[in-house]
Amino acid sequence: MFTDYKLLGKRIAKRRKELGLTQSKVNEMAGLSDKYLSSIERAVSIPSIDVLMKLCAVLKTTPDTLLLGTESSGSIGNVGRIAAMKMENMPREKQLLALSLLDWLNEQKI
Repeated sequence: MFTDYKLLGKRIAKRRKELGLTQSKVNEMAGLSDKYLSSIERAVSIPSIDVLMKLCAVLKTTPDTLLLGTESSGSIGNVGRIAAMKMENMPREKQLLALSLLDWLNEQKI
């Protein structure tokens, strides 16, 4: 699959501006070095998967939105994104417990 890094940079810039964030602020929030986001947005630098995921968390979006310009048909929506962000820093045991809780909730008749 071919990745158009110019389009990726444009999508990142667009989302950043939608949220009213400066490049400097996004760099700070994502733990990136100064001016790094600028080089990504201009397609001078290619972000690693780790950096892409950090940008997704800061920009409250998904990798498919940034990489492809669309959300996947299986998109989990805002509630799912919030849950994923909260679970991201949990230890694996707590993540598994949270998933078990969601399975249990899904089985309940309300």
